[in-house]
Parts: sequence; C-alpha cells; structure tokens
Amino acid sequence: MATTTFTKKTLGLETADPAVTPPPASADSTLPKKPKLGATKSKKREIPEGLWTKCPKCATMIFDKELDEHLKVCLKCSHHFPIGARERINALVETCSFEEMDAQMTSVDALKFTGVAAYTDKLKEYQKTTGLKDAVITGIGTIGLQRAAIGVMDFSFLGGSMGSVVGEKLTRLIEAGTEKGLPVIIVSTSGGARMYEGMFSLMQMAKTCAALAYHGRAKLPYISVLTYPTMAGVMASFAGVGDLIIAEPGAMIGFAGPRVIKDTTQAELPPGFQTAEFLVDHGLIDAIVPRMEMKDRLIYYLDFMTENRRKLSAPA
Repeated sequence: MATTTFTKKTLGLETADPAVTPPPASADSTLPKKPKLGATKSKKREIPEGLWTKCPKCATMIFDKELDEHLKVCLKCSHHFPIGARERINALVETCSFEEMDAQMTSVDALKFTGVAAYTDKLKEYQKTTGLKDAVITGIGTIGLQRAAIGVMDFSFLGGSMGSVVGEKLTRLIEAGTEKGLPVIIVSTSGGARMYEGMFSLMQMAKTCAALAYHGRAKLPYISVLTYPTMAGVMASFAGVGDLIIAEPGAMIGFAGPRVIKDTTQAELPPGFQTAEFLVDHGLIDAIVPRMEMKDRLIYYLDFMTENRRKLSAPA
C-alpha cells in the first residue's frame, strides 16, 4: 500500500512570506537610552522667602501675614519675636496721633573710632538697612484718651546701643513731658552703652536719670517697658528707675551676661536667671504684660497714675 506524504502545499496551507508592518519613515529605529540617575530635575518646590517664619521656640511654621497681624507673637506658643520701633508705636498709639521729635538727629564720630570698620561707615550701613537715624524714636502721642511722651528703642540699629543721640533724644523727650505735664513711657531693648562713643555713651546714663528725677519732682508718672533684651547701661539707668516697671514675657533683663556673672561669682546661677519671670518673682519688675495686651494695660495704668492730677486740674 502506497503511502501518501502530506505537505503544506498538498493541504493548501502554504502561504507567502509573513507580512511585516514596516516602521514609519520618520521613526528612529534606535532604542531610547535609559536616563542617567540624577539627570531628572527634582519636583520639590522651594518656598519663596518672606512668606513663612519658623518659630524658634516651638518650630511652628507661621504665615508672615498672620504673624504681622498678631504683632509678631507666635500663635501656638506665644513666643515674642523682635519687633521694630515703628511697628510698636503703631500698635500702641491712636491712629495719626504720634508727633515725632528730633527725627533728623544723627550721631557723629567724636572719638574717630578705628576698628574692623569705621564708626561712620557703621552708622551709614545701619541707617540704610533699617531706615532709622539712630536706635530710638521719640515723640508725643495719644494712648487711649491720654497724651504721653513716648520713646521706643529699636534693637535692629546697632543692637539698640545707647550713644549720645539716644541719650539726648530721650532726655529731650523727658523734658518735653515735664514741661507739658505729660507722663513718660519708654520701651527699652538694648545691649547697653555704645562702645564706639566711649565715655560719651556712659554720660547718657546720668543725663537721662537726671531728667527723670526732675520729671518725678513734678509728680508725673514714668512707665518703663522692658523687652528682649534690656541689658547693661540701659538697664542700669533709665530702664530701671520707672515708677512702674513692666516687661514682655520671656524678656532677658540684666546688667552683665550670665556667663560673665558666673565666671565672676564662681557660683551656679538659678534656673531662669535674668528672665522677666524670674525677676517679677524677686521684685525687680512689677508685672509681665503680653504684647497683645500692652496697649490696654498701659491705658489702665495711665488712668490710674494720673487720676489725682486730673481731679486737681478739673474745674470746681
């Protein structure tokens, strides 16, 4: 019996060459290369400066607009950030009531101080960056219904140091308050006397205190407000002789720094030494007043301290 061989041709299964779809004429036949590590750009977005501030106490990120509306006080832990003199004046006085005094008074280099940088160069640098002529702004303003002579120091100008101009402006302010029969309020923040002016800066301690003595003889009140920090020659003069001395929470207050005192006395300092909370417990200051409450408390204090004077001056 013959065997039959079956092939693709006999079965009708034979086909032409398999169809292959040709690549487009414009296509690149080479395989794409694997990107190198690190070649791709990071998708992490950077936060623009001037929008958020990190609280140094609780590490909370605070929107700058909210921080400004809250007078530079942390909304979570109530940490008090530094605040400029003009911002503080705007927060304390009634709108458009502040009349600045001696606004153009500036320091001169009487000692021809030479160091890492000339004193005149330092003054020009800080005048440009801060927009201030010196470390204090003085004037007459209204707080509540009470007119007062107000001086506010600014730590951003050479550490709020007290030189001849600071002492002279404060002395003129106190004398104006005495002449007009007004209470005096001075908000202090300073590292002390200005070393660039030598003994001329130290003379301001006696001069301001003498003016306050005459102010006191006229039976006029003086309120001293201490903020972070108030140290050395400022604390040892006008800042420490108020009829009423109040401070912001956490303010550092003292004459010399803790390290100097520890090295001098060879003794361990108590916890919280030179803070407002420690000093109010030991009687150096009279009260701790948060910044958000400062204006209302000053109105209350001024009304209380000037009540007798208003009664005497009132028509019978």
